[in-house]
This record gives sequence, structure tokens and C-alpha cells, in this order.
Amino acid sequence: MDAYRDLENIFRRIGALGDAEGVLHWDMSVIMPLGGADARAEQLAALKLTNHELLTAPRMADLLDQAEAVPPSDDWQAANLREMRRRWRHATAIEAGLVEALSRASSRCEMIWRDARPDGDFAAVSGALGEVLDLVRDKAACKAEAFGVLPYEALLDQYEPGIRVTDIDHLFDDLAAFLPGFLHNVMEFQARDSGPEALVGPFDVGSQRQLGIDLMSHVGFDFDHGRLDVSLHPFCGGVPDDVRITTRYNEDDFAHSLMGVLHETGHAMYERGLPEAWRLQPVGQARGMAMHESQSLLIEMQVCRGQEFLSFAAPLMRRAFGADGSAWSHENLYRLYTSVRPDFIRVDADEVTYPAHIILRYRLERALIDGDLTIADLPSAWNDAMGELLGLTPPSDREGCLQDIHWYDGAFGYFPTYTMGALAAAQIFAAADKQDGEIKPAIRRGDFAPLMRWLRANIHGQASIAGTDDILHGATGEPLGTRAFKAHLQSRYLDRST
Repeated sequence: MDAYRDLENIFRRIGALGDAEGVLHWDMSVIMPLGGADARAEQLAALKLTNHELLTAPRMADLLDQAEAVPPSDDWQAANLREMRRRWRHATAIEAGLVEALSRASSRCEMIWRDARPDGDFAAVSGALGEVLDLVRDKAACKAEAFGVLPYEALLDQYEPGIRVTDIDHLFDDLAAFLPGFLHNVMEFQARDSGPEALVGPFDVGSQRQLGIDLMSHVGFDFDHGRLDVSLHPFCGGVPDDVRITTRYNEDDFAHSLMGVLHETGHAMYERGLPEAWRLQPVGQARGMAMHESQSLLIEMQVCRGQEFLSFAAPLMRRAFGADGSAWSHENLYRLYTSVRPDFIRVDADEVTYPAHIILRYRLERALIDGDLTIADLPSAWNDAMGELLGLTPPSDREGCLQDIHWYDGAFGYFPTYTMGALAAAQIFAAADKQDGEIKPAIRRGDFAPLMRWLRANIHGQASIAGTDDILHGATGEPLGTRAFKAHLQSRYLDRST
């Protein structure tokens, strides 16, 4: 056990440095002045390089071999050792110079993107994105050789361990076959209806913020261990004991901001629910981004767009904005929050059309990594795919290939986990409701405690002790699939009574 204990100490330091990096990223996105960008890039690069050096130190291979020779009998320790080996394999696949170069290039590209996006100026950032892509390809090639997988799969493994393109294609092909006909039926269903009444603004930003805080508290967010701020692109960051979430506000439409807040609160609750005894150890961290996205989409889509939650939240919304009338009834709010309309922006998309946004990005980033698509051709390829999948042509690159931060920050291979998360969210919530009949009645009262207890026991508290499919099988009785998601869409959009 001496070798294993030494590894725990090393990974505790690696985890603490990773936490520091997370807080610096939050600061960069929320409050850092533009003039601090170069210094921040240096700081982040130094942290990444230090962690890489710790992971790739010569003694690490010997310690891992020694620990695995007599593996721990404790399930959590054994799983921790497995995750340590996986982290080590990723780190040793690439040289320190590439880690540092990619960190610098990504930080620089992200800051340029922040200026280019509002103006729809892809040309301004294309050079920096090209540099990031070249470095990501280098990283993918190195890791693909080390893991014996395709370059794109090597990138996927960073966000969803063990996933293969055949797994994604199986799920996405099923959705691609199901969704066009389903969307057509939903649009016909909605066309026969007069449609929901619109909520007329302006909606004071201060009131929006307070409403978001109130509803976060009902979900269970602990403001002694987190905060809510504003950023260009909503996200959840920080660390489990200090979770930072952000949103962006629009005075003409409070719904997108509010649902964004609840979405990020789902991420935050997962982070807070990870087992405290395994903080800073690999096994104590989130299983992967598919599971992480399942928790945000479970709260936002499965719960907070549902009848039970909106019957509770409607009076809070009316009070927040001093509003009244039939447009503010929970029945009308439900119709508003479940309205389906193809749109340009992924983060504003409804849950029926959202998978098309992800399939688009999945195909494009695979083509970029494989060398089948150039940076120069990305805007036109994006627009063509948007027309094919959603029948829309973005008016500018701001609504097209500039809308997401991911590629500009070097995060290739992340996008598929969004739709995998949506599938898992439907599967998890259906199982939770079946196993605990008090969950939905409690949500109708604004009480999320029964749901959170179930999630803590079956999802959050499992952290990385097993793979995604194993955790899902234990919680729901089956691995990740499309059945529950399709049943959820059918129930909500075609079988509903209001």
C-alpha cells in the first residue's frame, strides 16, 4: 500500500492545482480586465505544465506498477488506482511543450473570440483557431497512438472515458432517424393550437437575478459554497466546495436566462454531491461530461420545464416582475417553456431540435480533426449543415460557427456529450420517478430534497467508481440508450393535455 499512498499524495497535489486552474478560468471569464489576458495565459500555462510534469515524472510509472502488483481490496481505492493509470496514460502520450503551447494558444484564441463573436467577424479569429486546431490534431495523433484508437476518439476519451465513434453513431443515427418525423408531427400539433400568450417585458435584470437565486435555493444550491455571476457564455466552474455558475441576461426575455441558471445549477449540484471523502482524487471527480450534462439537463429540461415545477414557480415569477394575467398562469408558462421552434442558437434550442445542433457540431469537428474540412471552409460548411438539419441559414457567423466557445478554447470532442447527457437525463429521471413516487409531488411544492437524495445515492455519490454505462445500469437497469428520451418527448409534446 505504500506505493498507492504515495500516488494518493501526488494526485492530491495535482487535484489542488487543477482546482486553482478552474478558479482562474472562472475569473478570466467573469471579472478579469482585458489587459490581464497575457498574464493569465502565462499563469494557466504554468499550472498545466506543472501538473503535466507531476503526472509524467519518471517515478510515476514505477509507483503505478507497484500499486497494481498488489491492488487495493477496497473498491474505491481500486477504482482510484484505475483512474490514476488512465490520467497517466493521457499525460505521457504528449510532451510538455505541446501541453504548454496548446494552453497558450487556446487562451489567446478564446480572448480573440470574445471580441470577434459580437461582430460576427470569423476572419478575426480564424488564424488563432487554425493554430489551436493544428495543436489539437498533434495532441490527438499522439494520444491515438498511445491508446490504439482513432485521433478523434482520443479526444472524446478526455470528456467521456472509453467512448467510441461507433457508440455515438449508434445513438445519433437512431435519433437522426426518429427526430425529423417527430419534429414534423410536433410542428403540426402546435400549428393547430393558437399558441401560448407571450410575456411582455422589459424584465428588470435585478429582478431576474433575484428570481434565479430564489429558485436555485429551492433546488438546493448552497450559497456558502458557490455564487452566481454574469459571463458572455453561461458555464459552471470553480471547485466542489466553491462552485461558480454564470448566466447572461436579456431584458426582453427572462426565460432563457432563468433556464440557463437552472441548467448550470444542475451542474453545480452534481459537483457538490461528489463524495467528500474522495476530494482531489481522480475517483472522486465526475465520471465524464455525458453524466455531467445529464445532471444539468435533468434539472432544466426534465424537471424545470415540467408541469409540477411550473405550477410551483409561476407565483414566484409573477411576484418577481409584478405581473398578472392569463399569460402568467402555469398552464401558459408550460406551453411557453415547451414550445418547439427551430433556431440558430444551440443554448436557446428546445429539447426536440437540440440534438440536431449537436449532430451538426459532431460531424464538423470530426471533419476538422480528420483533415476533411479546413478552417476557411468552416463557416460555409456550418451554414450548409444548418440548412440540411434545421432548414435555417444563419444571418451571420455570430449565429453560426462563432456562437460556441468550445473550439476556440481547444475543446474538441466535447459536443457529443450534450446529447448523450440528454438521453441519460430522461433515463435517470424516469427511473427516479418510478422508484420514488414522492419526487414529483415534492417538486410541485418546490421541494427538491427527495430528488436530490435519490441523485446523491445513485448518481452524484458514485463519482468515477465505475463507467457511465455501469453507473446508469445500476441506477436505471439499462445502459445508455434512446428509449427513455423518445418516450419523454412523445409524452411531453404529443400526448400532453395542455
